Amino acid sequence: MASEPKTLMGFEEIEHTADWSLRVWAPDLPAFFKQAATGMLHLMGIEALDVPAVLSDLTVEGDDPETLLVAFLTEILFLLEKGKVPRSFHLKFEGTKLKAQLECVPLKSLAKEIKAVTFHNLSIQKQNGVLEATITFDV
Repeated sequence: MASEPKTLMGFEEIEHTADWSLRVWAPDLPAFFKQAATGMLHLMGIEALDVPAVLSDLTVEGDDPETLLVAFLTEILFLLEKGKVPRSFHLKFEGTKLKAQLECVPLKSLAKEIKAVTFHNLSIQKQNGVLEATITFDV
C-alpha cells in the first residue's frame, strides 16, 4: 500500500518490472488530471522550446474517470508525436466529456518514449479527501 501523500497534490514514479508506473494524487479531478499529465511528461524527460504558446483544444469522452484519464493522456501522446508540448492545462468536465484547452509549445527533445497509457490496475480512489491512483505506461 502506498504511503500517504506529503502534499495535497503531486506525483511520483513507482518501481515496475517492465513498464513505467506513476502514482498521482490531488484534491479534485481537474488537479488530478493536470498532475497525471505533468507526471507523464516528467517521466518522458520532455524539454520544450521557450517560445510563446499556441492554444490547442481537445475533447475526450469516457464512461468513468479512468476512461477519461486514459483518453486524455493518450491525446497528449498524440500531441507530442506532432511536436507539441502542453505547458498548461485548462480543463472542464461536463458529464462524460472532458474539454481541455492546452497551451502548447514546440518539442525540443524527449529522453524516453511512452507507447501507450494502460488500464492496468487503474482505479481512481478517494482517500482522506484526496484522489489517488497508479497509472501504468507501456514503454
